[in-house]
Amino acid sequence: MRAAGARFVEVGYQEIVAGAGVRRAEAWEYEAAFGPKTAGVLHVYDVNAAPPLVELVKVAHARKLPVLVDAAGELPPRSNLRDILATGADLVVFSGGKAIRGPQATGILCGQRDLIGSALLQMLDMDDHFELWEPPAHLIDKSKLRGIPRHGIGRALKVSKEQIAALLTALKLFTSGPYDRELADMTKWLEQVAAALSKSPVQCQLLPSNGQSYPILEITLTGKKSAFDVCRALRRGKPAVQVGHLKLGQGILMINPLHLNNERTVVLIERLKDVLN
Repeated sequence: MRAAGARFVEVGYQEIVAGAGVRRAEAWEYEAAFGPKTAGVLHVYDVNAAPPLVELVKVAHARKLPVLVDAAGELPPRSNLRDILATGADLVVFSGGKAIRGPQATGILCGQRDLIGSALLQMLDMDDHFELWEPPAHLIDKSKLRGIPRHGIGRALKVSKEQIAALLTALKLFTSGPYDRELADMTKWLEQVAAALSKSPVQCQLLPSNGQSYPILEITLTGKKSAFDVCRALRRGKPAVQVGHLKLGQGILMINPLHLNNERTVVLIERLKDVLN
């Protein structure tokens, strides 16, 4: 956004997050912040965000302002590919890596054609004659341009043809169901971990899958060791183990099964028991 020339203006106060009050940002605060130089709204997606995205879109569209949504890590659930756009958001970006399992340097930009065309123009780095240039008409209206933009900001961010092909393949797998068939095995592996830790100074809780999202195992420490000490020891051991650290401050280790298999589950159990006991 900044590379394209935008300057950010933060809106609202997340008082409830900061412990300074009971409210979070509200839609009217965005409306009050809009001015003659406002180009649009950037929203980092969270299912529990305030105000809800649909409300934010409503106040922005009333001023004819587009809403751009960073949803890089919001897959799964698979339904978010459609549901976030269904709020009326004008542009939504998803990571091509992470749960889609495409190349890490890829991503997906979806939404309004004219805005995608605008993004495309800023990516261009072409050496051609304007008279011969034939951009995709459904994205770029050549008649509105005086020439081909030079040396776009995307030159340093190129994605190869091979990566694009790999992303499309991964996206097809992600949306058509093969990944979902792995959920039963993921649940089985986490259950094995929980059972193996039954005599360790922990309490295990399995958060089940909803049919699309991964099951998660939460391991609450009940002994004298802190979650940070355990996490550090797991990282420094051989092989290194990376656990989810979202709730470390609450004394909870989180196990995401995305990279587990039968053999790795055995290794994970051995490392956890060694460190915990």
